[in-house]
Amino acid sequence: MKKYLLSLSLFLLGYLNSNCANSSAGKSPSSEVPDSTNTTTEKKPEEKVLKTGADRTSEYLTYLKGKRIAIVVNQTSIIGKTAIVDSLVSLGVNIKRIFGPEHGFRGTASNGDKVNDSVDEKTGIPAISLYGKQKKPSAEQLADIDLVIFDIQDVGARFYTYINTLGHVMEACAENNKELLILDRPNPNGFLVDGPMLEDHLHSGIGMYKIPIAHGMTVAEFAQMINGEKWLPNKLICKLKIIKVEKYTHDSPYVLPVLPSPNLNTQQSIMLYPHICMFEGTIISQGRGTYMPFTVLGAPLLKGKFTFSFKPKGIKGMSETPLHQDQECYGLDLRKYDIKILRKSRKINLGWLIDLYKAYPQKDNFFDRSQSKQMGDFDKLSGNESLREQIIAGASEADIRKSWEPGLSDYKTMRKKYLIYP
Repeated sequence: MKKYLLSLSLFLLGYLNSNCANSSAGKSPSSEVPDSTNTTTEKKPEEKVLKTGADRTSEYLTYLKGKRIAIVVNQTSIIGKTAIVDSLVSLGVNIKRIFGPEHGFRGTASNGDKVNDSVDEKTGIPAISLYGKQKKPSAEQLADIDLVIFDIQDVGARFYTYINTLGHVMEACAENNKELLILDRPNPNGFLVDGPMLEDHLHSGIGMYKIPIAHGMTVAEFAQMINGEKWLPNKLICKLKIIKVEKYTHDSPYVLPVLPSPNLNTQQSIMLYPHICMFEGTIISQGRGTYMPFTVLGAPLLKGKFTFSFKPKGIKGMSETPLHQDQECYGLDLRKYDIKILRKSRKINLGWLIDLYKAYPQKDNFFDRSQSKQMGDFDKLSGNESLREQIIAGASEADIRKSWEPGLSDYKTMRKKYLIYP
């Protein structure tokens, strides 16, 4: 009877997934990514058949039977349109513990905010934060666990912290002899492998691994790289089981059905993020404190140089005290920038950084963090000290790119060993 019920559950869930997975119809939930003006041009037939690892329930649900499960998830962790925790609990999977990354299990915490441990109101399962003092599950928290599941959407940039969470979880699993099951998801910027390599002395919470800014891998591929390059402490190896994305290639356009974080709230912002996030280490606002973050760039002192303007405000859950709060900022409006240009070039756009530095009247202040607590460390964001120095010196983009070699080419060669998808 149990086998019959499990088979019936698999059939019904599979049917629902086939009708719901990767659909952006019915956009009333605030967590869904609104269509950007130009993203419809990116849609291709492969999106209709692409199936995330989580959606491929027939490949792993039986494997979970009888196991005590810990799951690392956030609001992007869905089966069809339903949170994976809710779906698995309804199917009788024994989830004993939930671990959440930056922004929390439900994805509502602001950038950098401390997220406290809690109990999930819907399921009654303990929810433990892995962002703050505790970076990885403890031995005690894994003692009664048979299998850990990782299912979080990444966007393909070194400074996006979810790959750091992946590394910490792999470390805990390896230390405690626990298997990690990764339900893989597409990288929306999977076509992009570019940027300076992280230098060892700039290792930080926004740069844990010696990779370029845009790494061009899915979470599962990156996990294989962590193992293969022996990046875990003491060269530990984490036992992995991977459920692949069906019909995915690194060139597959993928419109995320759920916001990956509060300030990546449109598909356009997700695609521009690897190109714009370095501005967090400058006096230029990236639109935090507006409802269009990572799609606009500007500062008050650029008045007269640009006609487009925006005014950052404190927005709860997004950015309470943004750079240039309540000041009119002048600069670039990239909300309608054609993403096909980035796809074709397969390069990080350095032109915006070079041009805005040239246009800024007080150049000594452009990278000066002492002006605002909201300014980050540009060197840690870029991964090296040279880029800041090159921008100040007026180096050409061609010369800047030459300085990334041979590191970038060596990375691309190394990356090939761990790819799951073409």
